[in-house]
Amino acid sequence: MTPTPPVPPLNVSLPGAQERGAAYRCPQDGTRVPVEAAAPWCCPVCRGPWDLDFSPAPVDLKSLAGRVNSLWRYAEALPLDGPPPVTLGEGRTPLVPLTDTVSAKLDFLMPTLSFKDRGAVVLAELARRLGPERVVADSSGNAGTSVAAYLARAGLPCTVYVPEATSPKKVEQIGAHGARVERVPGDREATARAARSAADAPGTFYASHVFNPYFLHGTKTYVYELWEELGGRLPDAIVVPVGNGTLLLGAALATAELYAHGLIAERPALVAVQAEAVSPLATAFRAGADWLSDEEDGAVAAADTLAEGIAIPRPPRARQILRAVRESGGTFLTATEDQLRAAQRDLAGRGLFVESTGVACWAAVSASDAFAGRSVVVPLCGAGLKTGLA
Repeated sequence: MTPTPPVPPLNVSLPGAQERGAAYRCPQDGTRVPVEAAAPWCCPVCRGPWDLDFSPAPVDLKSLAGRVNSLWRYAEALPLDGPPPVTLGEGRTPLVPLTDTVSAKLDFLMPTLSFKDRGAVVLAELARRLGPERVVADSSGNAGTSVAAYLARAGLPCTVYVPEATSPKKVEQIGAHGARVERVPGDREATARAARSAADAPGTFYASHVFNPYFLHGTKTYVYELWEELGGRLPDAIVVPVGNGTLLLGAALATAELYAHGLIAERPALVAVQAEAVSPLATAFRAGADWLSDEEDGAVAAADTLAEGIAIPRPPRARQILRAVRESGGTFLTATEDQLRAAQRDLAGRGLFVESTGVACWAAVSASDAFAGRSVVVPLCGAGLKTGLA
């Protein structure tokens, strides 16, 4: 397929941005490499995901009123300085009440109808600046759609690897943006292995929402938006769905930054939600473990679940996810398949048609008595049109 010509970046300024050095760093062994086109997609020593050595500047709440109406308004907190970025106007999604204490952030109203746009736009802008020969990604659907859309906006062709059982509507959406779709027999883990094998080829940028930390610095804008919308504070608990943990780890970054800069008085509890059918992290958390057991020792296997987007048996950032939840004073919750179905219909009855993965947090919170008297925000992560009614 002939790549479409690049769309010129919108005239978005990065107010207050300054040169801030960034380098990839392995959280396990400390290996560091510069962020450049030839950088390996994972740590060459342990093959684990990268973190980013990056020092954000504080965001001045009072200065935000006149800024661009997208997540790029938090320029000081983002690791990309310089020229105007590629954008589709992502971010700034509504916050609406569900009960007296629980509110929902409508991230299914993003340009590609999922919260993954927060991380994908940052990855796409990084790829545009690095100028790779090719771009590959892997996804159960939503991340692949977001990456395909933003790379199309940036004028970069890509190949997206998806499990063969991925929702046809999501596969169609990926292809509509001009990406080549590679269906992989087997589960999400098999898909990741196929993409990582392709990513090892020279000149390839792996637009991984799991291994590349720039994605996490995009998802952290979810919390920066909450902080702005709530007038410089955060709720008592931020509840997020967790498969590979990209939204949770982004939230952990944001709360740590806001607290370190004295912009919040205390950090909220981070509560992670998994489908009961595929809940390796919840199982490890309840056992007091800081990592998942080896496969031969009975690690949680993949299973059928309506929450396909978080059905990840062995998330590469498991150790970081478990630590982030514990350090925040949070916990793990799980939702059954019946609860997911009921939650999707309940939200639809309130005017919010959300995909079955995206309702997991509301399913868990509405079934729990742990939040009495506490302010809570849940994300509604993906539009119901992506999967239909369960």
